Amino acid sequence: MKRLLPILLLAGSCTPRLMPVRVPTYDNYVCAEGFAQDSIFDDEAWWTLFGDPTLDSLVRRALDNNRDIAAAAAAVEQARAQRAVARARFLPQFGAEIDAGGNYDAQTKIVQSYAVEPTLEWEISLFGALRQADRAARAALASSEWALRGMKLSVAAEVATTYFTLSEYRSDLEIARRSRTLRSESAALIDSMFRYGMSDGVALEQARSLLYTAEADIPLYERSLEQTALSLNTLTGDVPQRDVPATNERLSGDRQLPEIPVGLPSELLVRRPDIIEARYRVVQTAAQAGAARSARFPSLLLTAKGGIAAASIKGLTASNPWAWSAVGGLTEPIFAFGKLKRSEQAAIAQYDQAARNYEQTVLEAFSDVEQALTAIRTYRIQRERVERLVEANERIAVMERALFRSGMTDYLDVIDAERSLYDSQKQLVDITTQQYIAYVGLCKALGGGFRMER
Repeated sequence: MKRLLPILLLAGSCTPRLMPVRVPTYDNYVCAEGFAQDSIFDDEAWWTLFGDPTLDSLVRRALDNNRDIAAAAAAVEQARAQRAVARARFLPQFGAEIDAGGNYDAQTKIVQSYAVEPTLEWEISLFGALRQADRAARAALASSEWALRGMKLSVAAEVATTYFTLSEYRSDLEIARRSRTLRSESAALIDSMFRYGMSDGVALEQARSLLYTAEADIPLYERSLEQTALSLNTLTGDVPQRDVPATNERLSGDRQLPEIPVGLPSELLVRRPDIIEARYRVVQTAAQAGAARSARFPSLLLTAKGGIAAASIKGLTASNPWAWSAVGGLTEPIFAFGKLKRSEQAAIAQYDQAARNYEQTVLEAFSDVEQALTAIRTYRIQRERVERLVEANERIAVMERALFRSGMTDYLDVIDAERSLYDSQKQLVDITTQQYIAYVGLCKALGGGFRMER
């Protein structure tokens, strides 16, 4: 027992002291009023909640063709291969040696030697270095798998955001073209009235200025529409093309947006890909720190070889040319100018970085959900009020045009009404788009709908 005591003390000191991970949690989301919190949706294709077949097609094409996703998938295969390498270190390594040589003896005769010998080497880690290396490789593989899921989630969310932005520019373009048509008719009317002396030149130029404003906005939205379509091509893995994908329908506040139950904050820890990826990074770096500590303790190396040995090539086929040897050695690092100790310290510092990054990722995840919930709630209220503003401006514009034709008001009042209506219509489109994008942000913040083993 006294002989075993030093070994037990050494084994007990093979685990480095690592700072614990501190993950803040709270019971309910602060901004989740109006959202169900009993459970969360569990559909992998979360984008289908918007009920838009065009969006569904674009997201699926991106998941199949996006190059960033393909690169993340290759990283998973790399981690899987590295896991196999780590597991292979537990097993003995087999090889073969073929030697041929000759030298002169005292009578100037050539002494020949030939050998064909299989070899075996087996490193046995006495203090868990190989076990820690395998644990690190397993964590790296799991981390890369969740990184792939996170990449798919990000790409799908980016496609949805770009798609709704594309719809916004298309709606803005329709408003600009419709306003141009109406203002062109008004300018023609003012021109006719000017010719018959029923209006002055100031009103005519004001009408033309209003028309030119709408006409100038048309190429702006056409440019934005094409540039957004090119960005969408990149996301879906297609070559640039000028064809703008047709959106299923124009953005409308009347459309019923999905009701997404947000669940509990603690559920983020087991469903958000970036959180789980960061958690496995902590496990990986902890194992690497353990391996660095184990490298400071002894390891056992067994080497054996045996085969055919003779003084001539013909002798290799003789009846008894066999030879073998076996060596077992215990290696213990004694003095390496602090290299092993510093390597352990570096590994522990890397673990501390991973642990703090994990904590920050959790905090950012909570913040992402809260911000998305706040955006959805406030955009809903803002959209309802801007809808009433648009309706009021439409009535004002109709009445101002009627009053002007009756000679009861100046055309300047008509201009103000037209501008207010035009601006409020674009504002409504922008707010509606942002509300859609906020729903996309909430789906992404909740980790999408990926179902994983817990």
